[in-house]
Amino acid sequence: MTVSVIQETLNPYEIAQQQVDAAAALLNLPEHISNVLKRPMRVLTVNFPIKMDDGSVRVFEGYRSQHNDAIGPTKGGIRFHPDVTLDEVKALSMWMSFKCGVVGLPYGGGKGGVICNPREHSKGELERISRGFMEAIAAFVGPHKDIPAPDVYTNAQTMGWMMDTYSKLAGVNSPGVITGKPLILGGSKGRNEATAQGCVYTILASLEDMGKTASEATVAIQGFGNAGRIAARLLDEAGCKVVAVSDSKGGIYDPNGLDLAKVGELKDNASILDYGKEFHISNEALLELDVTVLIPAALENVITSANAAAIKATIVAEAANGPTTPEADRVLTEKGIIVIPDVLANAGGVTVSYFEWVQNLMNYYWSEEEVLEKLEVIMINSYKEVRDLAKEYNVNLRKAAYMIAIKRISAAMEARGWV
Repeated sequence: MTVSVIQETLNPYEIAQQQVDAAAALLNLPEHISNVLKRPMRVLTVNFPIKMDDGSVRVFEGYRSQHNDAIGPTKGGIRFHPDVTLDEVKALSMWMSFKCGVVGLPYGGGKGGVICNPREHSKGELERISRGFMEAIAAFVGPHKDIPAPDVYTNAQTMGWMMDTYSKLAGVNSPGVITGKPLILGGSKGRNEATAQGCVYTILASLEDMGKTASEATVAIQGFGNAGRIAARLLDEAGCKVVAVSDSKGGIYDPNGLDLAKVGELKDNASILDYGKEFHISNEALLELDVTVLIPAALENVITSANAAAIKATIVAEAANGPTTPEADRVLTEKGIIVIPDVLANAGGVTVSYFEWVQNLMNYYWSEEEVLEKLEVIMINSYKEVRDLAKEYNVNLRKAAYMIAIKRISAAMEARGWV
């Protein structure tokens, strides 16, 4: 007898396609509709020359993927990272479509990236890379076509440079082409905290569903960048005990709770590992801690078939994009672990990006309180919609989230007469 073995894929594009197939099957969608959703409608590869500080010229490669614009213009971040790949960018654009669909935003998904290591470049070189990439993709983006935003190793300043470059090429000030900008250039109050804040709203709602209070919850966070660091602070303020955090160099763990003010100061001025050798823990071991809430807030594929069985958290809230493989997802579901999927858990970022875009188009700006109030309503309502559908179909939250998003996108495609 021959036993067939299914190899686990870590290719994010193949993972995204598997997730579409799973949700489409539950919805009984025709194959031609799922085939459209499994591929980006447009993918751009660019190569652009940049003059370096030493006078040499280096050619950088970048990508922009636009997945589906049936509901509205595409929307999604731009990352600067040495490991950016075309398949990664295509997958991330798909996840952005579903993220927007879950929370009901009038967007499709887009994503971009430049292959570079920001740590190796001066501020001047990063500015030239940012402007060079925008020049290369300018004909394909715009306030009503495709709206980029910050992502891994890009920030408000990066977006400011890109917006300025686009505006010069267009011959008119165009703040709506980019979100996540500095406030003075049309950024939205609350945008910097939005991804973490949205994730925290879903975590607190999930704890409430379980009959637990925040003060009863312990939290471990893998990734102490923007989202992870802010989520730690917000959960601490809500009453949770943050016991472990990590970054690319390693992690720290104290079952009695970390001094987050001290951790933040070390992150800014030295290394979180200077917290004390006795508190050191590896990124891998952090994922397996016996905590109430585990937040993967770094990159893709950190929870796989190799470690899923060792995960002990009650709730896994995916602040990162694609941190859990389909094989690992099945293991977590079988163990009864609640996974708040990335397309819901980290949708706060794109939601407030949408708010920023709306404010740019109106040239009328809201207070931070108004932004956060609107964000909370969308995140809590979306969480409940996903939770209720999961119960109705007896599926996990990820499949329910994809079902909601895919149903909305396919309805828009049908209304347009595409399928």
